Amino acid sequence: MAQLVVTDMEGNTRTVEAETGISLMEIIRDNDFDDMAALCGGCCSCATCHIYVDEAWASKLGSVDDDEDELLSMAESRQENSRLSCQIEMTDELDGMPVTIAPGE
Repeated sequence: MAQLVVTDMEGNTRTVEAETGISLMEIIRDNDFDDMAALCGGCCSCATCHIYVDEAWASKLGSVDDDEDELLSMAESRQENSRLSCQIEMTDELDGMPVTIAPGE
């Protein structure tokens, strides 16, 4: 099984098992990271699953679509490596990828 390296808002890092084929949001939420609200449940209608993806891994992800970009544009904490974790599906290629939960707005 693949792994995802998650850093919470307090700077604590934990490596978790990451089932392929499901979203990073589900993986983070299901591993009891309280920092991730994920209020819309993965429908891409909020930005409460905002993460920062390690820049070395960005090329392995698909591009940000218009809906995701619009939601991220409202986030004060947006950075170049910002993504909505509900929009990234875990794959074997992403095994070991580090992400950081972005501060809530």
